[in-house]
Amino acid sequence: MVRGRALARCGLVLLSLWLCIQSVPISVDKTKDKPEEEELGPPESAETGLHYDRYLREVIEYLEKDPHFKEKLKNANMEDIKQGKLSKELDFVHHNFRTKLDELKREEMNRLRMLIKAKHDIQGGNGRTVDHQALLKQFEHLNHMNPNTFEVEDLNRLIKSATKDLENFDKDRHDEFKRYEMMKEHERRERLKNMNEEDRKKEEQHYEEMKKKHADHPKINHPGSEDQLKEVWQEADGLDPEDFDPKTFFKMHDSNGDGFLDETELEALFTKELEKVYNPENEEDDMVEMEEERLRMREHVMNEVDTNKDRLVSLSEFMAATKKEEFSEKDEWETLDQNPLYTEEELREFEQHLANEENDINKRSLELQKQREELEKKQEELNAQRLGLQQAVEEMERLKAHSTKTDIKRGLTLTKAKM
Repeated sequence: MVRGRALARCGLVLLSLWLCIQSVPISVDKTKDKPEEEELGPPESAETGLHYDRYLREVIEYLEKDPHFKEKLKNANMEDIKQGKLSKELDFVHHNFRTKLDELKREEMNRLRMLIKAKHDIQGGNGRTVDHQALLKQFEHLNHMNPNTFEVEDLNRLIKSATKDLENFDKDRHDEFKRYEMMKEHERRERLKNMNEEDRKKEEQHYEEMKKKHADHPKINHPGSEDQLKEVWQEADGLDPEDFDPKTFFKMHDSNGDGFLDETELEALFTKELEKVYNPENEEDDMVEMEEERLRMREHVMNEVDTNKDRLVSLSEFMAATKKEEFSEKDEWETLDQNPLYTEEELREFEQHLANEENDINKRSLELQKQREELEKKQEELNAQRLGLQQAVEEMERLKAHSTKTDIKRGLTLTKAKM
């Protein structure tokens, strides 16, 4: 199943998170008192969808509290950050913040230990071979050989891991959506197999009607085109399309005022186009597909406009895009239903994979059932042995009591005889 909206809006690359800080110049005065210690509340930056998301955002927010590091961050370029040059500045971060970073790392190490133990127990309990290499990958974003202190290598690993993982995030989402669509089609075909001829024809007819109904919608403007942006200007902003001004438009939709359109702000621009195709009240419209369409639109605009590939659109990049020939694109945007996501061969392979998984589950179920029966049999044998032992003890007690009575009677008889 495709991830929910929280993951759909996965947030920015680590670099974007760092570059979206305040632009007020900072004067570093080392003669001032040491920074006040602060309690760290829930991170305020956008969620990334990574399994170490909270750790990532808390580290970023504490580093931004250090004036020296924040100043270096403002002046760093993208390549310096990617290559780890900024990590060396960690040595100059104030002791108070370094102590907090140490605490964050120890908490993250404890979380990962618990996570890996749980995964190990689950995999082992299911009779599956534990993939130790996959488990160790959970630690790639920090140096687990030093579990106690946050060092330059930890920051370096965090930057590299977050950059790599977030670059792969959209691809993983596309793959997950493709599996979702194939599962949906597989389940539809399975339902048809269990119907009689008449019901099957009705269902097929209904299916085709829903497809046609879904495809019957107004023209979808090309994302990022002049027509698309003017439609937002008119419908969402309530302004006259004749007065459309790209610079004003950019500033209006830069909701956090940081001078960039991030991925979330871009995706918000496509809502009007998506509403032409998808309606949660309609049977034929799948809201999971709508989020995939939103992702496709955002990727298209990023590929066209984001020239430095930092996953942010600056004002200069935006203005340059409005001067390109593509900005006047009049062709309609091709939606998901016009672009097949998989072939019949891929669907067959997917169904075979499902069948193999089902066979494995059934095989494991039979093994567990057999083990249960063997355990029940052993339990019955133990119960029988326990009962036999109990009866033997009772018999011994009875014989012992009888023997005692006999001895008493014999003693009394001897006593009377002597008298």
